[in-house]
Amino acid sequence: MKENELFEKASVPKAFFTLTIPLVLARIVGLIYNMVDTYFIAKTQDASLVAGVSLCAPVFILMVALGDLFGLGSSSVISRLFGERKDEEGRNVSSFGFWGSVVIGILTGALMLLFQKPVLALLGAQGDVIYHAAQYYKYIAIGAPVMVVSLVPTNQLRTEGLANPCMIATIAGSVLNMILDPIFIFTLGMGAAGAAIATVLGNVLSVAIMVWVTAFKAQKLSISPRHVSVSRENLLAVFAIGIPASLNNVMQSFAGVLLNRNLVVYGTDSVAAMGITSKVYMVLMMILVSFAFGAMPLIGFCYGAQNRERLKKSIRFDILVQMVIAVIGAGIMALTAPQLIRFFLKDETIVRIGSLMLRCTLASAPFAGLFLVFITLFQATGKALPTLILTLSRQGIVYAVCMAVLRAAFGFHGVICAQAVSDVLTAGLAFVLFKKSGIEI
Repeated sequence: MKENELFEKASVPKAFFTLTIPLVLARIVGLIYNMVDTYFIAKTQDASLVAGVSLCAPVFILMVALGDLFGLGSSSVISRLFGERKDEEGRNVSSFGFWGSVVIGILTGALMLLFQKPVLALLGAQGDVIYHAAQYYKYIAIGAPVMVVSLVPTNQLRTEGLANPCMIATIAGSVLNMILDPIFIFTLGMGAAGAAIATVLGNVLSVAIMVWVTAFKAQKLSISPRHVSVSRENLLAVFAIGIPASLNNVMQSFAGVLLNRNLVVYGTDSVAAMGITSKVYMVLMMILVSFAFGAMPLIGFCYGAQNRERLKKSIRFDILVQMVIAVIGAGIMALTAPQLIRFFLKDETIVRIGSLMLRCTLASAPFAGLFLVFITLFQATGKALPTLILTLSRQGIVYAVCMAVLRAAFGFHGVICAQAVSDVLTAGLAFVLFKKSGIEI
C-alpha cells in the first residue's frame, strides 16, 4: 500500500495496526534479546564482570536520549510536513535528523573515550570491577555513533508507512547480537568486551538495513548530505519535541533511583522484589508504549493535513486500544502475580512482597495508557510546552511529590503506591492540557 493511501484512505484501524504491530513485535524481540544478553553475561559466574557491565547502563540511557533528540524530534516534524504536502521540506528534515545524529554520535564516542577514567569513576567502578567495566565501556564508546544513529531511521521510516522494514532491521540486529554473545563471551574468551562488541555489531546490522531502505525504498525521506539544509522554523520544531523526548529518559532514571532510595530502608527483599516487579510490569508498559508511539505518524499526518475528522477517529481508536490492552493485561497480571514473581525468584517472602507491589502498580495501568496517548499526541502535533510539562511530571516532579507525601503518610505501602498515584494525577493533568490544546475528539 502506498504511503498516501495508508495515511489518507485506509480505514483508521488498518492504518493504525499497520504502523503499530511491527513496532510491538520488534519491541518484544528486543525484550527477549535483553533477557538473553543478561543470561549470557550472568552465565560467566563472574560477579565483577556482571557488575562492570551493569554499571555502564547509564551510558545506554545517554545514547537513547541523544537518538530520541533527532529521531523523535525529526519524525514528528516530518509527519506534519508530509500531511501538509511539503514533501521537500520533510526530505530536508529527514536528512538533517540523520546527519545530526551522526555528528552527535561521533562527538559522544570521542568524549567518552577521552574521559573514560573519570566517567567510570563517576559510574562507581572500583576494585576488580574497573577492568571489566573499562572493557565494556571502551567498545560501547567506539560504537556510539551507530548506536545513536539507530534511533533515527527507525522513527523516520514509519512516517512513510515503512514499519515492516524497521521491524525486520530491529529483529535482525537483535538476533545477530544473541548469536554473537556466546561466541564472543565464551568461545573467544572476550568477556565483557565480547558482550559490547556483539551489541555494537547488532546495531550496525540494524542501521545498515534501515539506511538501505531509506536510500532505495523510501520515496520522500533522504540520507543525502545535500538535503541537510532546513529552515529555522523546522530546526526549532525538531528540538522543541526532541529535547523533551530526550529528557524522558532522564526522568525514567530519576524515578528508578528515587524508588530504590526510598525502598532500601525497608530491606534488601523489598528492593529485590521491586526489581522483579519492574521487569514484569515493563512487559505491559512496553506494549502500551509501542502502540502509542507507533500511532504518532498517523496522528501527525492527519494534523498536518488538517483532516480533523480522521484525526478524531485516530485519537479515539488510539485511546480504545490503550484501554483494552491496559485493562486486560493488568487484569491477567494481577490474577497471576504470585506465579509471575515466582518465575524469577522462589523465595516466598519476595513472592508475597512482589505480588503486592505488582498489583499496586498495575492498578493505574489504564491511566498510564491514557497518559501515553496524550503525550504522544502532543509530540505528533508539535505542541512543545504540554510535551515538556508531561515529560517532567509522571516520573519526575509529580512522582517525587507523591513519593514524599505517601511515604510520610503510609510508609512502605505509600512508597509502592507512589507510581500508581502519579499515573492517575498525570493522566488528569494530560487531559486538562489536551482540553486547552484546541484539538477535539
